[in-house]
Amino acid sequence: MKTQDSGLNQGALLMLIGSLAFIGYAVVFLFRNFAGGGFELGVRTLNGVTRENLNALNPAIMHYIGHLHVATAGFIAATGIAVAALSWYGVRRGEWWAWIAAVVSPVVGLAVALPYHYTGTFEHDWVTHLGPIYVATLVFVVGALLALRAMTRQT
Repeated sequence: MKTQDSGLNQGALLMLIGSLAFIGYAVVFLFRNFAGGGFELGVRTLNGVTRENLNALNPAIMHYIGHLHVATAGFIAATGIAVAALSWYGVRRGEWWAWIAAVVSPVVGLAVALPYHYTGTFEHDWVTHLGPIYVATLVFVVGALLALRAMTRQT
């Protein structure tokens, strides 16, 4: 095990907190699928069409949207769990492989998911829809940079 460094510990802790926030977002995402008033966080209607309207028109569409929301929540939570473990048990020890895997995993997810939000034909409240992920990502990135700085000084 490599020498412990306070910057490395702080960085790993912030990465852990950010990844736990990803898990929290996934739990809220999942819960809102079954008990929410809109389609998801920050999306009350789809161009004025409510969940109830769409369900009355075609229940299969609502079931399919729910299926996608549950799957998305699962993948967000799974990524958060993996990144939390990598951060706490690998990055904190100064393991490069863990830092790389912990950073690449959410970057891929965000790089795929976020751009599409700005091309849409439906309205969403970006503060409640994307704000929590942006905050979690900011905390995670600060932690990743602190850990990176500590790790580059160790080599």
